[in-house]
Amino acid sequence: MAKQQNTDSEPIEKQLWKSADKLRKNIDAAEYKHIVLGLIFLKYISDAFEDLYGKLKVSEGDSSGADPEDKDEYKAENVFFVPPSARWGFLSSQAKQPTIGKTIDESMDAIERENPSLRDVLPKVYARGNLDPTSLGSMIDLIGNIALGDAKARSADVLGHVFEYFLGEFALAEGKKGGQFYTPRSVVELLVEMLEPYKGRVFDPCCGSGGMFVQSEKFVADHQGRVNDISIYGQESNQTTWRLAKMNLAIRGIDSSQVKWNNEGSFLNDSHKDLKADYVIANPPFNDSDWSGDLLRGDGRWKYGAPPSGNANYAWIQHFLYHLGPKGQAGFVLAKGSLTSKTSGEGDIRQALVEARLVDCVVNLPAKLFLNTQIPASLWFLNRNKTQRREEILFIDARNLGHLINRRTKEFTQEDIATITDTYHTWKSQANESPLLGGDLGVGYKDIPGFCNSTSLERVKELDYVLTPGRYVGLADEEDDFDFEERFSKLKAEFEGQLEEEARLNALIKENLEKIELK
Repeated sequence: MAKQQNTDSEPIEKQLWKSADKLRKNIDAAEYKHIVLGLIFLKYISDAFEDLYGKLKVSEGDSSGADPEDKDEYKAENVFFVPPSARWGFLSSQAKQPTIGKTIDESMDAIERENPSLRDVLPKVYARGNLDPTSLGSMIDLIGNIALGDAKARSADVLGHVFEYFLGEFALAEGKKGGQFYTPRSVVELLVEMLEPYKGRVFDPCCGSGGMFVQSEKFVADHQGRVNDISIYGQESNQTTWRLAKMNLAIRGIDSSQVKWNNEGSFLNDSHKDLKADYVIANPPFNDSDWSGDLLRGDGRWKYGAPPSGNANYAWIQHFLYHLGPKGQAGFVLAKGSLTSKTSGEGDIRQALVEARLVDCVVNLPAKLFLNTQIPASLWFLNRNKTQRREEILFIDARNLGHLINRRTKEFTQEDIATITDTYHTWKSQANESPLLGGDLGVGYKDIPGFCNSTSLERVKELDYVLTPGRYVGLADEEDDFDFEERFSKLKAEFEGQLEEEARLNALIKENLEKIELK
């Protein structure tokens, strides 16, 4: 969490967002996000550079005799080299000049020239006519105060947190379009907590702004693992979104060299053809009809059946499986319709996945979690090495979890995430005690009517391989102390009260009409 000013004030990232939003004026959120996020990124790389620059300048220890203007010194420490004309101190000194927009664009160009990995990544949008130089100067002052007073070691973490927070706020501001580059943080956190990617290769072939990677690294760090034990691989077809991902990962110190962009996308131009990942974590487009399926009818990825050309859901599932190693696991979001659809052979593919013992768990999600669609969604968890509970699938119905953060959007609380993940991990850890194998679960995993059920594959077969959790978890048990008469009396009183209020209003209206007629 970013630094707070005092115990009663809002977190600094919320204060910054409110201030930055006031400076937006007549600029659309979709355009404004590049302006603000680009400056936050510039502040981050400048701070990192200045930190190492200061160490090299005093020439202590291993840095003895080093030239602080030698680019190789920074390359060796995985720090971006920032030329003098792009350093934050210089930009701050120019913040009140009417040409500040042109100065920032030139700074971005200079940074890209000095750092090939950032080529074509940074925004050059600051000299546009609709961006008021005074507001831009104020924005530089605002961002310049991020982490002010924090130790240099904490500065990067604070800036990273602010960048991530702003990404989410811009996604909310953009609404439907925001969902194209941003998966809600609570959904990402749930996926990562379920899969527990401690070590290995993490792959997202539709990576958006890189949230799955950031959360995976955070998971490892939070659980005292070694961040260097995981490596990330990704692909994104939207270049603007890919740029956001590159900045998002760089500001977190995550190597993004294997996060690729091409406008053809993962199906037609797979940038990681030979990759066998340990984890796939993804949120692909729902029900995508424009995925060039007709060009890929005989593709080798369709081991479990050719997906229909009018819907990419089962193409994504098999693409994920194709890229999983022998012990790999996948967790991903799909439209809820994928759990029941039989269109153009989708039901046959789903049956083949179940019979291959690949489906581990299915989670039904509440409505309003996603910004870009009202289509009901679900989470799938697949396991290529399902040695435990091979003859069962865990179904979780989480539709009653989550809370509204505004009129249109819900999110999971930490307690919600823990409830779901604890259920899943307890179920997996007690595999050898399954009642289906004659064991006794004791105080561990138990089926909870209305929430979770460990279902045999035979039962799934009986229901024609439909994977909707609601079909298996049943209805929640009513409370034992439910008093029907008391509840009926309460409802009756409420109804009678509404009738009395309606009668009072009608009388008032009639009285006013009579007064008007007398006049």
